[in-house]
Amino acid sequence: MKVILKETIDSLGIIGNEVTVADGYARNYLLPQNKAVLATPQNRKILEQDKKKFELQIAKEKEFAEKMAARLNGVSCKISAKVSERDRLYGSVKIHDIIKALEKQDIKVDKRMILLREPIKKTGTQKIPIRIYTDVEPVIEVEVVPE
Repeated sequence: MKVILKETIDSLGIIGNEVTVADGYARNYLLPQNKAVLATPQNRKILEQDKKKFELQIAKEKEFAEKMAARLNGVSCKISAKVSERDRLYGSVKIHDIIKALEKQDIKVDKRMILLREPIKKTGTQKIPIRIYTDVEPVIEVEVVPE
């Protein structure tokens, strides 16, 4: 089913894009949540009229993302964890732990923004990218130290 996005969705595209999605996804999520409209000729005409409004909103989102990226770039946070003799953690450091460490520095990020492929299981410093907006990914340092 073809739909026109009314807001930016990371996995689909930016506001104003016409995308093809599964019928159930459109019917059960996008349309009821008012995140998209059906791609009909009438809605396409409305899209053309609102294109400048969408471009302005995209510019605002991008500007906010760049400001946030400038604030996040180079941020370092320490997380202490219980460690065995070989510097391996008993548990692991997950996205939730990174969010808590960033909140202590008055930085709020959503869990979907942190691009941690797998939990951290060793002590040391790791570089973790954070996706704020498409093509805006600052890198933070997470240092895991023994408790």
